[in-house]
Amino acid sequence: MHPYQHALTHPDRLAFVVADTGEKLTYRQLDELTNQGAHLFRKLGLRPGDRIGLLLKNSPAFPVAYWAGQRAGLIVTLLSTHLKPSEASYILANCRARVLITSADVGETAQVLARDHQELVAELEHVISVGQEPLAGAISWEEAAAFPVTPISDQISGYYMIYSSGTTGRPKGIVLQHQPGPIEQESSIEETSRLSVGNLEPLVTFNAAPLYHGAPLVSMITTLRGGGTAVVLRKFDAVAALRAIETWRVTFAQFVPTMFVRMLALPDAVRKSFDLSSLRLVHHAAAPCPISVKRRMLDWFGPIIHEYYSGTEANGVCFISPEEWLRKPGSVGRAIFGKIHVCNEDGDELPTGSEGLIYFENDRPFEYLNDRERTVAALHPRHPTWSTIGDIGRIDDDGYLFLTDRRDFTIISGGVNIYPRITEDALIQHPAVADVAVIGVPDNDLGEAVKAIVEPKDWSAASPELERALIDHCRALISRTSCPRSVDFVRELPRLPTGKLAKHELRRPYWEARSDTQ
Repeated sequence: MHPYQHALTHPDRLAFVVADTGEKLTYRQLDELTNQGAHLFRKLGLRPGDRIGLLLKNSPAFPVAYWAGQRAGLIVTLLSTHLKPSEASYILANCRARVLITSADVGETAQVLARDHQELVAELEHVISVGQEPLAGAISWEEAAAFPVTPISDQISGYYMIYSSGTTGRPKGIVLQHQPGPIEQESSIEETSRLSVGNLEPLVTFNAAPLYHGAPLVSMITTLRGGGTAVVLRKFDAVAALRAIETWRVTFAQFVPTMFVRMLALPDAVRKSFDLSSLRLVHHAAAPCPISVKRRMLDWFGPIIHEYYSGTEANGVCFISPEEWLRKPGSVGRAIFGKIHVCNEDGDELPTGSEGLIYFENDRPFEYLNDRERTVAALHPRHPTWSTIGDIGRIDDDGYLFLTDRRDFTIISGGVNIYPRITEDALIQHPAVADVAVIGVPDNDLGEAVKAIVEPKDWSAASPELERALIDHCRALISRTSCPRSVDFVRELPRLPTGKLAKHELRRPYWEARSDTQ
């Protein structure tokens, strides 16, 4: 179905809520505003297949702009609000966006693009500003109010495009298979999402992550296609998340492991003060979840926490129930879309239990926009229907997948492959650690040495004594090869809103210092 169909039957039902700001959108408002937006796009000369950029924080403007583009047959390119002007300009130029929709509250990047878009991005014809605060050089979304609240005459379904978060290099535009057609028709990805949620009634979903990321976006789309209420936060906060679940009687919630860690860090009295009894289903994904964290969440929320593994490329999906996970702790489940193959660097398939590069075999193609080299690199050297997003793992005898790490994050020390996740999972169990990242740094003897970068719970505890305690802690849990040789302390690790670590930012100063001395 499509949101407009729910506007016909339940016009005053809440479609979208920003829990921490109180902003709300009914299905009638969503339908009328998206119709006006589609008319505005046509007035600006946009035609089906054209690309627009969306640079917005979580707000009612986000679903309005997305669904207006969807009704006009546009490809909506989603941009992180954390991007610098040069980074956003690269994406807009790479996807050849003709229009950008943004807001003054995004900050410097929105201001620079509105003012200088003609110089920065040759094909960017217009910047549209939403919200009360104007942007110099932009036209106002309020112009859409002059258009009819009825549909445009040539409605046809558009879709979205997301750029990789760039944790290991320049972001890649991920082009998913899309066949334009009736706007009511859901995509295969949306169908998978709908089936994973089941028939919850009432359908009240919660996402605290930014909607410009794949999982929150698809959850919002699925919720509105199903006639439910999508509840979001402007910005994640552990207490605000629990309050939103209680207040809006959320039935389905989606988290990333970092959010679990933040909620578990709350005092017991605070956690127990919230009524979470409406929750019937929880999903988590996007980053590895330490086993100890998952166990504590299951003890708290009960056996309603399901995990899935996939990428924005949607080349494969694994899923695991809480009951299965308790039998297979650490697994991300069995494949529900795509057949898994674990291969070595030469593409040879490895025996069960061996660690290697994970490929999914399927007939759902994807490509990286304007980047044939990276697209080809994602394909198996001999099987064109097998593709990888660079994760390393193993399959057990029952077909359950266990992730080890990312290929790009593997540390090669003295000729031995070391997977940082093993070390990170050990360190996060220490009571003094709030967050941790493990990287390889230059070493004259070994090539790379294992370094832990730790965000302590109490900054005053950062000391050589804590460094030694953390190394000893690791040595009691994992092999000495995987233990850090040194620990650096930081006040905050550079995590993206998805929970992923921006490891290239962490690695850069160590390797740049190496090059400066050579």
